[in-house]
Amino acid sequence: MGFICPVCGESLSEREKDFICKNSHLFDKAKKGYVNLLMSSSSKIHGDTKQMLRARERFLDAGFYSPLKERICAAAEKFAASAKTVLDCGCGEGYYTASVGKSLKCNELLAVDISKDALIMAKKRDSSLCAAVASVFKLPLKSDSADLVLNVFSPLANDEFLRVLKPGGHLIRVIPLEEHLWQLKSAVYDVPYKNEVGDLSLSGFELVDKEDLTYSLNLTADYLKDLFCMTPYFIKTSKRDSEKLNDVNSLKVTASFGILVYKKV
Repeated sequence: MGFICPVCGESLSEREKDFICKNSHLFDKAKKGYVNLLMSSSSKIHGDTKQMLRARERFLDAGFYSPLKERICAAAEKFAASAKTVLDCGCGEGYYTASVGKSLKCNELLAVDISKDALIMAKKRDSSLCAAVASVFKLPLKSDSADLVLNVFSPLANDEFLRVLKPGGHLIRVIPLEEHLWQLKSAVYDVPYKNEVGDLSLSGFELVDKEDLTYSLNLTADYLKDLFCMTPYFIKTSKRDSEKLNDVNSLKVTASFGILVYKKV
């Protein structure tokens, strides 16, 4: 099955150096293994920067979010054990993607992200991954084709997730809860704020499982800076506030996640 042509919607066939559809729309395969299916002429840099991605890679490979990874894999095994096609929407550097693919032993492990640098790193984690630069709001996938969609700390595209999932397919979504990274925000901002969770219901889906995961991270200065750098706060925060972390040698930080499992109805 794989990806579809973003121009005409026909299936793409993978060749040695490119992808092509029956209407001869051609998309070159990058040397690093991904294909760019993002139909945009904008020259603006998309997605996370290399600096953010490398910080995330160091932080995740150190095991700080291993409990979350294990819970995501457990949810996938419980609700989508027989999944043949898995799609990670906003895969980042592939930490969760590769782990779920290994747990399920699916036939097709697909991933999209708007950052080509993220996809290069994801391919290094799992060379079997079929990776495409694409928006989660216009997925290059046929309707009713995926058994499982992953949405971990990435934009929620309700309509597209509903479209690409098979009837009875599942969506695993991970969100930050109210207290997530509270101490980090308190160290950086004069007036820190808690995360807003809001309404968890999604159109066309039934929420079939919800698990809250909260634990403490004891972080040295280097890992604290990596944690800050891998979050959206890094881009949005002023230089003056960001530099406050230079005076913090260590910090105990709360990690608090909501792991939500939805079924397409």
